[in-house]
Amino acid sequence: MNTTYIRNAVLIAFILVSASCKKYLDEVPDNSLPTESAIIDASTARAAITGAYDRVQGYYASNYPTLGTITTDNVIFNGTLSEYLQLDQNAIPTDNVITVAAYQNIYRTINSANSVLAAVPGLNDPLLTTAERNKILGEAYFIRALSYFDLGRGWGGVQLQLKPTSDLSVLKGIKRSTLDQTYDQVLADLVQAEQLLPEDATVRNRAQKSAARALRARLHLYRKQWADAETYATQVISNTKYTLVKPYKSFFTAPFQTSEAVLELAYSANDRNTYWNLWYPSSAGGQYTLKPSDALVAKLNNPAIGGTRNTLIAGTGTTVYGVLYNSTATAIDPSYLIRIAELYLIRAEARAQQNKLSEAAADLNAVRARADVPATTATTQAGLLQAIEDENGIEFAFEAHRWFDLVRTERAGAVLGVTNRNYWLFPIPYSDIQSDPDVVQNPGY
Repeated sequence: MNTTYIRNAVLIAFILVSASCKKYLDEVPDNSLPTESAIIDASTARAAITGAYDRVQGYYASNYPTLGTITTDNVIFNGTLSEYLQLDQNAIPTDNVITVAAYQNIYRTINSANSVLAAVPGLNDPLLTTAERNKILGEAYFIRALSYFDLGRGWGGVQLQLKPTSDLSVLKGIKRSTLDQTYDQVLADLVQAEQLLPEDATVRNRAQKSAARALRARLHLYRKQWADAETYATQVISNTKYTLVKPYKSFFTAPFQTSEAVLELAYSANDRNTYWNLWYPSSAGGQYTLKPSDALVAKLNNPAIGGTRNTLIAGTGTTVYGVLYNSTATAIDPSYLIRIAELYLIRAEARAQQNKLSEAAADLNAVRARADVPATTATTQAGLLQAIEDENGIEFAFEAHRWFDLVRTERAGAVLGVTNRNYWLFPIPYSDIQSDPDVVQNPGY
């Protein structure tokens, strides 16, 4: 992504407005242009959608992946900051810094997408072709869909804000939706996105049709709509632009954006992803706050389980650390949003749930074979579903999957010991509860 372009003066004015989440925007913004004045032609429309991607980068560069990892059995707390300890112990207060930042940054992302969706259809600029206009709008719909999906699986049903917050009146009377209503909005946005987005090209850090289809497959899996999950996963798997790369470490080795990537967000030396810092020990210049658990290390080092995925870790003894994010000198590791391996495992689970056991095993074995792991011995539905759960835990050990997978399958109690289902959702930030009477806290907080 062209970070110099992101930083141009026009986009700075736009972001100053769109950055403010619904509770944090002055009604008359100081030192910024009103949103309706910021997106005025083709150039500013391009800058605005790039800014929306930058917002997704913001919450996927650290906070959101941390919520999906340190809360599970794969990663343990190894630092001094209490906000990480709270997540590790699944004892999260309503002012936890990481959950608050993730929640608010996702809403800022939604606001950026809303600004694009509100302004771009009415632009009259001969330099903005119909194809480019549709592409920009499709990307905005996709970004809003991803954002609401990430809110829904983390916090449950949320307030559905579908207009930019240039005027605080748009917030009045917006109460929390149910999770089904939130996911309905995600689906509606993905339908729009798929219609408007271009067919897949070689660029992998911008949403295209397959990214919309992939996210839709994930959404249907979360909603237990097995046939639809299978259908949309198949559409992506059938696209020859996406393949399981070998060796396993290829996809997280520079220059990145391999055929494994359905969507990964790129960083640069001027727009750095410093997430590696939380994983690396002090001897390598890191804080070592997030550490692979002993149980995970044993699995990764077992040829029959981890195979070549042992390249996710480095070090020895008590100083084993994760290296998924490893460009320490330049800090340009991507945010891994959707990989083709996920689509195979989505389809495997959806097929197993429909008693298509041989087909489910074939998809599972495709992922295992890429990692040089022997084929599964599971033959029953229950055995295959357990094998798929285990495979997801290894394949995406340091990505934002395992916590959300165990919650959606209602296995967080059995696997993690989090038996109080109230704590399968994160708390709504205390500041939001205090500032908006329409926001109701999740039970148990």
